[in-house]
Amino acid sequence: MTRAADARVPALFPPWTNTATRVALIGAVVLGAGAVIAPIAIARSPYATGQYDPVLQPIAFDHRHHVHDDGIPCLYCHDGAEKSPYAGIPPTERCMGCHAQIWNDSVAIAPLELSWRTNTPIRWERVHSLPDFVYFDHSIHIARSVACATCHGRVDEMAAVYQVEPLTMNWCLDCHRRLAPTRTTCSVCHR
Repeated sequence: MTRAADARVPALFPPWTNTATRVALIGAVVLGAGAVIAPIAIARSPYATGQYDPVLQPIAFDHRHHVHDDGIPCLYCHDGAEKSPYAGIPPTERCMGCHAQIWNDSVAIAPLELSWRTNTPIRWERVHSLPDFVYFDHSIHIARSVACATCHGRVDEMAAVYQVEPLTMNWCLDCHRRLAPTRTTCSVCHR
């Protein structure tokens, strides 16, 4: 065939298909990257971590009043934090130490009084939760003078407690890098 004959043969695909192919390939790359990045971003977002969501409790407990007005320190109620991995929640008897004398006729603490009379613990809702495979020891952090507010935020300024920090592995590692504790092997937290 001659050159003149080649010029008369129509193209298999019209010229606009080159642009369409490029757009489709770029779109596939963007969608593929989005399919990987989106779940990671969602898992670390406040939506998934529960960050900033106030947790409603069976008794409306205002930390602001108990800390600022009454001067009760965190470790009075959460005394397990000093000596065990778990901070714990105060038993009904500790609350009734005061509330047997003050606000004892209030409707707001009626569930507390019922718990005390029936010897049934109050089922508080967990605010800060880590995955089951993570081991966190409050006593080690308290012994190293890590303030409660470092992880829990200013609970003394909250009417209803909510999770301030994301409590993700990255967040913990950033803190450990910043404070440089002596033991940072994975087996310390992951058992």
